[in-house]
Amino acid sequence: MGIHQYFKSLSDLEKIYRCPGKFKFQEHSVASHSFKVTKVAQFLGTVEENKGNKVNWQALYEKALNHDYNELFTGDIKTPVKYASAELRNLFSQVEEQMTQKFIFKEFPKEYQQIYLDRFKEGKDDTLEGKILSVADKIDLLYESFGEIQKGNPEPLFQEIYEESLLTILEFKEMESVRYFLNEVLPDMLDEKFIEHSELNKVTQKIVKANLEE
Repeated sequence: MGIHQYFKSLSDLEKIYRCPGKFKFQEHSVASHSFKVTKVAQFLGTVEENKGNKVNWQALYEKALNHDYNELFTGDIKTPVKYASAELRNLFSQVEEQMTQKFIFKEFPKEYQQIYLDRFKEGKDDTLEGKILSVADKIDLLYESFGEIQKGNPEPLFQEIYEESLLTILEFKEMESVRYFLNEVLPDMLDEKFIEHSELNKVTQKIVKANLEE
């Protein structure tokens, strides 16, 4: 009982693997994903601040570190499934929120419950920090799927995830950090050698061009 169970649960996040049920050359746990998203968010925040935008670093780090903790209770759900419809997405969110609240009320001392209810709530909001989290989350997913495509994984799901992640990143194209990613990072990614290189390059350029022209 208590905070001991919370600390113990952090190791359980290392056992929950993303995109379950599909062949992968490299497994990624929820714990490693949270770490990578936090590191990506840190860089994106640095770009924003360098361009004159004020970043609330405490809020950004808390959002990034905690954004997938509730998957401890539900496991990882494939992105195309989770976002198949707004209704389905809302249902998943409600289930995650209810199970997380139940855990907090059971294990956390009363004086810390509200603090952690706030920390574990959905962090992808309309604040700059929430937008950075949304982009950082998709950048890591983009790299996960890219890594599988690069190694020749024939599972079409990773192509779907790659395209969905890129489209979501482009929804935030007005952000300085996203412009930096599109202009400086994405070209380097596509310059790497991998199977069906030209096809992925072509698909990427088509998606980017179509969205930037909107």
